Amino acid sequence: MEIHWATVGSPLGELLLTADPDGTLTSLSVPGQKGGRTVQHGWRHDPALFREAEEQLAAYFAGERKEFRLRRRSEGTPFRQRVWNAIESLPYGATTTYGEIAARIGAPRAAVRAVGGAIGANPLLVVRPCHRIIGADGSLTGYAGGLDRKVRLLTLEGVLPPAGAAG
Repeated sequence: MEIHWATVGSPLGELLLTADPDGTLTSLSVPGQKGGRTVQHGWRHDPALFREAEEQLAAYFAGERKEFRLRRRSEGTPFRQRVWNAIESLPYGATTTYGEIAARIGAPRAAVRAVGGAIGANPLLVVRPCHRIIGADGSLTGYAGGLDRKVRLLTLEGVLPPAGAAG
């Protein structure tokens, strides 16, 4: 399948977006992301295909958009799809834990590590808000885009106080 791509500037660095020829978003990667995509030979640079995504991302980073309305598709096992669907239902400014995601999809408590693996494999950072998943003790556990970016996103959404704010 032909892959189209573009980059979009953001407070997290230059985002790499990929899509099907019809414009369905298939990935959003941040610089240095664990498991993130990089432009491959044969991909088609097509910034016009990503105008709507660019506008929605800009509005999100400006604090003017709380959810994304973009066509998106991700390849993954049925288990990963269930986890990703659960993540997509998390509202802006809310967090949940890996265990709560496991319970939400009907997986046993022992599946928490598998849930973590599915979250870590999320190909649509920011748009599919895996940054809203935290540890059971409230800690900001791993994020494929880096913990500094997770902090930035959760601060933007009002979950964390701005740096330097009195606590």
